[in-house]
Amino acid sequence: MADRIKTFSEFYEFYLSEHQKMWTRIFHFAGTLLIFLVIFYVFQSGKERFLWYIPIVGYGMAWISHAVFEKNRPATFKYPLWSFVSDFKIFFELLIGKQKFKS
Repeated sequence: MADRIKTFSEFYEFYLSEHQKMWTRIFHFAGTLLIFLVIFYVFQSGKERFLWYIPIVGYGMAWISHAVFEKNRPATFKYPLWSFVSDFKIFFELLIGKQKFKS
């Protein structure tokens, strides 16, 4: 990845190549699901102080999976916005079956 990626489409191909292992995808899915659950809880309870859980559960689950299962460095550090968007894209693609947990 010496050259900088210029399009989101190109980045997403790279992103998927960095998320090939089943447990990496499961951890990313679970982390994103937890983000939605925290947001739902905050809206229901009015307890905004729990919003700080979002980066912990979202990035925490993802980064653990990269360290333990994928054994690579998360793209978040080089492409933060595209990585953020891709986390949600893969979540919904896994949800509807466009992507599979097991490659």
